[in-house]
Amino acid sequence: MGKLRIIETLKRQTFQGIITLVFLGGVLTVLTIALYSIVQGAGKKKELLRHWEEGSYGDVYQKSRDELALKPMDGFFLTLHGFAAYQMAASQIKNTGALEYIDECIWSLRRALLEKNADPEGRMRYVLGKAYYVKGPEYADLAVKYLEEAKAASFTAGDLNEYLGLAYVAVRDYRKSVETLSASLDPQDEANSDLLLLSIAQSYMGLEDWDSARAYLIRCAERSKDTGIVLRSRFLLGKVLHSLGDSEGAIEALTAVLEEGGESAEVSYELGEIYTSLGDTTRARAAYRRAYRADHNYVSAQARLNTM
Repeated sequence: MGKLRIIETLKRQTFQGIITLVFLGGVLTVLTIALYSIVQGAGKKKELLRHWEEGSYGDVYQKSRDELALKPMDGFFLTLHGFAAYQMAASQIKNTGALEYIDECIWSLRRALLEKNADPEGRMRYVLGKAYYVKGPEYADLAVKYLEEAKAASFTAGDLNEYLGLAYVAVRDYRKSVETLSASLDPQDEANSDLLLLSIAQSYMGLEDWDSARAYLIRCAERSKDTGIVLRSRFLLGKVLHSLGDSEGAIEALTAVLEEGGESAEVSYELGEIYTSLGDTTRARAAYRRAYRADHNYVSAQARLNTM
C-alpha cells in the first residue's frame, strides 16, 4: 500500500507540485547579497541584517513587521520582511501555515517593487516568482511573469529555470517548459534530474510528441532509484504507447505497474480505456470495476460502468 500511496500522491500533483515546498536551494546566498546592496544607515537595519546572517528568520520576520507598522513603505524593511517570510514558509510542516507566510512574502515584495528602480538585479522578482509558484497553479502565470523579469535583469540562480519550467507546465506552455526544464537538468543531481525528466516527458505529452515523451519516460524509469518515480514513469509510458498504437505494449506496462505498485483506480481505468478502444468490452468492464473497487469516488470509472 505504501507504493500505491506514492503513485496516488504523484497523480494528484501536477509537476508544479512535485517540488512545491523545496525552497532553500541557493536562496540564502542571493538574498543576503541583495540585503547588503540595499541596507542604508545604522541601528535597526544593521541589527536586522545581523539576525538574517545568523539565520534567525523568526526574529527578522517579527522585527521587520514591527518596523513596517511605523514605516509601511520602507523599501529595506519590506524587502527583508518578504525574504524572511519566504524562509519562514520553508520551515512550516503544514502547507496551510506555509501559504500564510507566502502571502506575506508576496505582499511585502510587491510593495517594495513600487519604489522606482527597486530591483535592478532581479533578486526580488526571483523570490516573488517562486512564491507565486508555491502559492498554486492558478498563480502560475504570475510566477512566469516575475521569473522571466528576473532573467531579463540577468539574475542567475541554480533553480530559476527549474521553477520557470514548472510554471510553464502549469500554464500549459509546453514548448517553453521543455526549453527551460532542459536547461536546468543537472547530471550530477540524480534525484532532482529524475523529476525534471518526468516533467519534460509530460510536456512532450502535452505537445503530443509521443516519440519524445516515450524516450524520456524510458530514460527516467531505467535510471531512477525512486520507486514512486519509476511507477509513475511506467504508467505514463503505458498511456504514451497506447497513443502510439502499441496497445499490447501499453497493457503490458500498465499491468506491471499494478503488479508492483498495488491497486490503483487511475491505472485500472487506463487499462479499461485501452480494452474499450480494442472492442474488448468484457475486459474493459472488469478493468473499470477494478478501478471502482480501488476508489469508489473515481467518477470516470463510474461513468463508464453506467454506460456498459
